[in-house]
Amino acid sequence: MVKHVILWTLKDEYSVEEKENIKLGIKEGLEGLAGQIPGLIDIKVNINGLSSSNADLMLDSTFESEEALKEYSVHPAHVAVADGKVRPFTATRTCLDYVVG
Repeated sequence: MVKHVILWTLKDEYSVEEKENIKLGIKEGLEGLAGQIPGLIDIKVNINGLSSSNADLMLDSTFESEEALKEYSVHPAHVAVADGKVRPFTATRTCLDYVVG
């Protein structure tokens, strides 16, 4: 199995209320991919970081294999969420992919 973890920070131009709505949209969009993409085992988005955090939200996802992760990255359903709900609103993205076990 492969883990795919991403931390994002949102653009500073948004108000606290706007950021909360953006985070909800990202969570709903990405978690909504469950069951749609072959090889995607689990997908969760955490939007409730503590004030000590320096990221606004985190994607924690699990795939059957590295190949399944590669296929996810170009899958039309994922690309639609990334282009519509994530990329327009995020300032930074940090990713860690690793093999479990």
